[in-house]
Amino acid sequence: MHDERVSHEGTTDRRGEADVDAKKSQDAQEILDAKEILGAQEILDARASVDAGERKPLLLHACCGPCSLEPVRLLREQGYEPTICWTNPNIAPVAEHDLRLRTLQAWAAEVAHVDVIVAGDDRAAWERGVAPAGWDRPRRCRACYALRLAESCRVARERGFEYISTTLVVSPYQLFDTCHDVLFALAPRFGLTPVWQDFRPQYPEATTRSRELGMYRQNYCGCRFSAVEAAVDRQHARDARKAARAQQRAAKKNAAPVTHITQEITA
Repeated sequence: MHDERVSHEGTTDRRGEADVDAKKSQDAQEILDAKEILGAQEILDARASVDAGERKPLLLHACCGPCSLEPVRLLREQGYEPTICWTNPNIAPVAEHDLRLRTLQAWAAEVAHVDVIVAGDDRAAWERGVAPAGWDRPRRCRACYALRLAESCRVARERGFEYISTTLVVSPYQLFDTCHDVLFALAPRFGLTPVWQDFRPQYPEATTRSRELGMYRQNYCGCRFSAVEAAVDRQHARDARKAARAQQRAAKKNAAPVTHITQEITA
């Protein structure tokens, strides 16, 4: 009995030592794995830092937060490092203007990690140079683009940027060709190179992502004229949907007697 007890205790001790050794080995491996992970992360961070340093600085005029999502992502992928420029004196009322700016700044700081320059918002200049166009949308939008992009170009030259672009060409509701013409006319005057890309195919993705992020999304471009135009368009769309539903109901109602008569004739 005594020998068996000693033998049993010896076995238990050896098992305990083996467990301790195994635990130490596991801990050591976990430490090595952690170091490898941390090392890999440091390499990735270093590469990201180098990549950011190698990107070409670009001033990106932004009309709002949601429209900035895809341009910032795509421009970075294409080798640019955007700095956002906010200049939108068209947006009314002032409370709406400030809400859009806060939305942009919050996303830029917390999500995109991109700098935002709040430039001049000359509302008096907008009233003098843009508002007289009134309901003539092509003329009004051209003048509005020119005012905002000229201020963006001024800031870009003042801050030493070489490249300039805008988020205005994300929304399919903007006048794409007009915006192109205005930017390409202005940029050379300020010694800048316009970076132009059709971001409209990314509009659905920008819509989805901005909703997922809980960003404020406006339902009109910005000025008081566009607010009325957008409201009228939405009403027309509602009327069209209502008429389509009424037509479908009428078609179903009219189809029922025809089916009944056909069944009787067949019988």
